[in-house]
Amino acid sequence: MLHINDFILQAQQKGASDLHIVCGLPIKCRLDGKMQTLSDTVPTPQDCEVLAQELAGAQFETIRESGELDLALTADCGVRVRANIFHAGGALSFAIRLLNDVIPEIEDLDLPPIALQLPTYPSGLVLITGETGSGKSTTLAAVLNRINHTACRHIITLEDPIEYIYTSDQCLVNQREIGKDTASYADGLRAILREDPDVILIGEMRDLTTIEAALTAAETGHLVFATLHTNSAADAVDRIVSVFPDGRQRQIRTQLVATLRVVMSQQLVERQGGGRIAACEVMVVNAAIRNLIREGKTPQMESFITMNSREGSILMDHALTELARAGKISMQTAAAHARGEQNRNPVR
Repeated sequence: MLHINDFILQAQQKGASDLHIVCGLPIKCRLDGKMQTLSDTVPTPQDCEVLAQELAGAQFETIRESGELDLALTADCGVRVRANIFHAGGALSFAIRLLNDVIPEIEDLDLPPIALQLPTYPSGLVLITGETGSGKSTTLAAVLNRINHTACRHIITLEDPIEYIYTSDQCLVNQREIGKDTASYADGLRAILREDPDVILIGEMRDLTTIEAALTAAETGHLVFATLHTNSAADAVDRIVSVFPDGRQRQIRTQLVATLRVVMSQQLVERQGGGRIAACEVMVVNAAIRNLIREGKTPQMESFITMNSREGSILMDHALTELARAGKISMQTAAAHARGEQNRNPVR
């Protein structure tokens, strides 16, 4: 009989970031960003049903009702996971992200120097962007935990689902999960300003209502951290503005000018010697960037980011070049992940 905890432990021991179980196929895992076979075991539809019942417990009926289930929990084997169980091809499939039990320190993540300043901001909006699996949640966990250990503030998070668990230290930390503690991001954010927060984490700015509430919170003296699925700092600004109808976009730009502090866009790339490392584009919002936001001239941001390097700004391609020159990634890896046409050739 198959047990979900056995596969989770195997994946953890292998150092995998993700575990994938699909009916009729060998068990797979993602190691250093690449899919590999974890076990030659081929689960049947009945096996997948049992594995889902083990992992989901009392929430298993949700899968029957809606066809899928998102959850985060500490499995019986002691490993904390974020899982999505879903129907595919008439059977159940699993995508399981293995989470660290210990929140890493900012210094351990090889992030740009600006990351050490983020916990010190008194207010404003900080965006961490990137594709799924780019390490956004881990970066934010490290930043929030630094605040937790160094400041006397009230932190409230809205997450779907909760990934990292914080233990209140200098701060009071309240973690709210969408679907359990509040119906939606919009509902949670409407209530959050009545809960006396100093620092707010929004797991994802998904829609107009959520973005609007985040901007309002940042405008009213709160420090707001949020994520977006964009691949560059300029794209993040455009994404926020484009969600709103034309008649409101000038107002939203004005709010961004008043609140936006930093946009950090990251991707995980192969580290020399194994593992992965975050390559980060950083846009520190200064007077010049504010003017571009106000005037809707986001295509010009790349040039201003380059000129603003002394304040901590850096384009993704330059960040990749620096990692290659430091010997942390190969020249080929830098070239493969570069975004500008001029950087498609190997770094020299």
